[in-house]
Amino acid sequence: MAVSRGIPARPSDADRTVGTTWSDAPCPVLVADRDGGLVRMNGAARTLLPGAVDGEPLDQRVPTWLSDAHHQVSQGEHAPADAPHAGSIDDRFFAAHPTPGADGEVVWWLVEETDRRLARALDDAQGRSRILTEVSSTLLSTLNVGRCMDTAAAMAAEHLAEAAVLVAPPQGRRYPLTHAQRGGRVSHVTRRIDVAAVPGLAEALQGFPPVPARWINPDDLPDWAVPDGFAGPVNSVIVTPLPGHGVPAGALILLRSSTEQAFTEGEEAFARLFAARAGAALSAARLYSEQTRITETLMQELLPPTLTSVHGVDFAGGYRAAKEQDRVGGDFYDVHPAAHPSQETLVVLGDVAGKGLDAAVLTGKIRNTLHALLPLADDHERLLNLLNGALLTSRHTRFATLVLASVLRRGGKVHLRLTSAGHLPPLIVRNDGTVEEVATRGTLVGALPTVTATTVRTVLAPGETCVLFTDGITEARGGPLGDDLFGDHRLRRALSPCAGMPAEAVVERVQMLASEWVGAGRHDDMAAVAISAPRTGRLTVVNGQVGRQEGRRNR
Repeated sequence: MAVSRGIPARPSDADRTVGTTWSDAPCPVLVADRDGGLVRMNGAARTLLPGAVDGEPLDQRVPTWLSDAHHQVSQGEHAPADAPHAGSIDDRFFAAHPTPGADGEVVWWLVEETDRRLARALDDAQGRSRILTEVSSTLLSTLNVGRCMDTAAAMAAEHLAEAAVLVAPPQGRRYPLTHAQRGGRVSHVTRRIDVAAVPGLAEALQGFPPVPARWINPDDLPDWAVPDGFAGPVNSVIVTPLPGHGVPAGALILLRSSTEQAFTEGEEAFARLFAARAGAALSAARLYSEQTRITETLMQELLPPTLTSVHGVDFAGGYRAAKEQDRVGGDFYDVHPAAHPSQETLVVLGDVAGKGLDAAVLTGKIRNTLHALLPLADDHERLLNLLNGALLTSRHTRFATLVLASVLRRGGKVHLRLTSAGHLPPLIVRNDGTVEEVATRGTLVGALPTVTATTVRTVLAPGETCVLFTDGITEARGGPLGDDLFGDHRLRRALSPCAGMPAEAVVERVQMLASEWVGAGRHDDMAAVAISAPRTGRLTVVNGQVGRQEGRRNR
């Protein structure tokens, strides 16, 4: 009797169980007996396993995963629900569904899931790519270190694990720790910890590659590595470094409880990608914070000082940088108080060519040099020449204009020695509202081999003020058409009503009128210093005019 290929010659237990239609199934189907012998195959199975012969041992023709599954099912054992029979055969992925028979034979239906698996892998890859994009955009949107640590820990707990602990580089002997749980709050603590208590953590903090998760025993984790309120015992742990820009940015500990599956190799690889993005963002935030701290420290030395009364003389200053975002520029002023009221106080106001940070650097050099030359301040021209020599021998190619004022109070009057080095001459506001220009002239500093200058002496009566200013005020462009200079005549007109006013009020008026003139237009750095001889009486206002009452008359 002829037997067709793939059709049983006699009804087997498998035929009685599932019928003979299995031979025509479009998916590969094979039948194996209790002892692991290959009984029958349909056409699709013979195509999948060419050369297979009925009766030969199953484990000689199929991968180990399928032969082990057959042994398990034929012996009556049940696989866990989360561990289906599945694996690869010749680069194709199959899910094997068994139909056991009463005599120990098992019909194996091999349902191909290659395309579904590839689609699922593609979907997972796209999902992880979206997560990494979100991580990068979210973390790089803030340059605050604390906020960046919070966000990184929270996103790690949300997308990678049930909880995350971010360990930052040590501060002395203490480590900043950020704890986060999925759907919970983020907490911070800084404490002394033993990093060796967590396998791989010490290496991760030094930037070495992470240890595999299977090497870490969750039961050995110290208390600080598990956030308070973590649900259930720890089942799986990942420790991965946070790479930075040349210096490690810390380490990340990921935790899963016994209610979730252990971390897979793919999840470990994804955790390293996440950590790379988080580490880059943290490193950028720390670098920005460090640069900001350094800038603030240096800025304090470059900012104009706050001026007050010195040895019975009132001083006031005002400064406005050319750009609103800049705090320093090329204009500057300083008041160097005398050690004793019988000695002169030195006032310096200057203007370095240019604006912005480059000009501010030279400004700092000039201010420091003048401070070192204070013992020679009794001779203005000599002081200016020594400063000129220092600038000519430096790498800077900029020049500066300066005006020096040596101030000394004698009785109720203030005596001034004023010297201009290429700078606009100071203006003096007399008590009657007259505005006088001090006739001092001189050459630039830092441009020629020597500086020549003339020093002028003058005296301020009580209530009178000497104003030093930079050309950013007189050359401020604005007005109705936006292109007119504020000019010397408007400055004089603004100062005339300031007779008898305090030094602060004089500076404020000048700055306010110049700023109003400019409006929203561009302008150069503006600086002004007022030196006033204070009145001794009480301030009064009579018929809208400011005056002082020197004392009551005896009646």
